[in-house]
Amino acid sequence: MSTPTLTETPAELRPRRRLLRGLPWLVVRQHRVALSCFLGLTVLTALWILYQRHELVQLLDAAGGPGKDVSHWVDETRGFSRVAALLSGVPLVLAVFIGAPLIAGDRESGTVQLVTTQSVTRLRWLVAKLGLVYALALVGGVALSAAFTWWWEPHRTLFFTRWAEGPIFDNTGPVLPAILLFTAAAGVTIGVLVRRVLPAMVVTFVFTVVAQYVWDEIRIRLAAPRMFTYPLDAELPDRFGDAYEVDRWVGNANGDLFGWGTCAEATDRAQEACLAKHGIVNNVLEYLDHDQMAGMQWTAAGLLLAGTALLTGFVLWRVSRRPL
Repeated sequence: MSTPTLTETPAELRPRRRLLRGLPWLVVRQHRVALSCFLGLTVLTALWILYQRHELVQLLDAAGGPGKDVSHWVDETRGFSRVAALLSGVPLVLAVFIGAPLIAGDRESGTVQLVTTQSVTRLRWLVAKLGLVYALALVGGVALSAAFTWWWEPHRTLFFTRWAEGPIFDNTGPVLPAILLFTAAAGVTIGVLVRRVLPAMVVTFVFTVVAQYVWDEIRIRLAAPRMFTYPLDAELPDRFGDAYEVDRWVGNANGDLFGWGTCAEATDRAQEACLAKHGIVNNVLEYLDHDQMAGMQWTAAGLLLAGTALLTGFVLWRVSRRPL
C-alpha cells in the first residue's frame, strides 16, 4: 500500500477540470445571469413551439387529415401569433440586455481596467466577450429556427401568414441566427460608442425597432418578382395559392400595364367603355413564388452576416485604437 508523499496534492484538494478555463470561463461567470436567462428563454420557446406542433397534429387527426379546412383554427387557437411575436422579440432581448451592456458595463464598472492589467490584452478580452455573445446568438438562433421550421413547413398552407412575411421568413432557415448575430453586433457596437449602460440600452432598443421596419422593406426586394398574365374574366389558377402577391395590374394586348383599380369603380357601362378605351383584356399578377424562398433567405443571411462582420471589425478597430 503506497502512501502519498509530502509533495503530492490530495485528490480532494486538486482543482476540478472545467470545460472552460481562463478568460472564457471568467466571461461566462461574469455574465452567467444574462446567459442563463437567455438560454432559459430559448429552451422555453422551443418547448412551446414543439407543444403547438403537437396540438396542430392532433387537431388535424381529429379533423380527418391534412386535407380538411382547419386554417381558421390555426392562427386563432394554436398560439401561432404569440409564438411569432415572441420570436420577433428575441433579437431585441439579445441586443438590449446582453449586447449593449457587454462592453459598456465593463467600462462603467471599471472591470475592463482590472482585467487588462492582469496580463490580458484588450483585444483578447474583447474576443472572449464577442465569442460569448455570438455563440449565444448562434446556438439560440439555430435551435429556435429549426423548431419553428419543423412546425411551419409541413403545414404552411394552413397558416394565414404568408411565407414572405416577417413572422415566417425571419424565423425559419438561416435568417433567424443571422438576425440574432447582427442585432448582437449592433448592440455591442452601440455600447462601445455610447460607453454608458443605460443610454446604450435605450439607443439599442430604438435602433433595433427602426431596423425591423427597414428590414420589412428590404425583405421583399431580395428576389425579382415574377409576372403572370391571365384573361380578365378568368380565375387565378390554384397553383398560385402558395405565392406571395406583390402587386396586381391590368394590361392590354400590347403588354402595357395599368393600376388594378383602373376602370374598377365605374358603372357597368362606363367600365366597359373604360376597358375598351385602354384595350384592357388581362389581369397581371406580380408575385414571388415559394421556390424563391430558399434563395431569398440565404441572400438575407449573407447581408446580415456581412453587416455583422463590418460591425465586428469596427469594434475591434475602435478598441485597438482608443482607450476604453
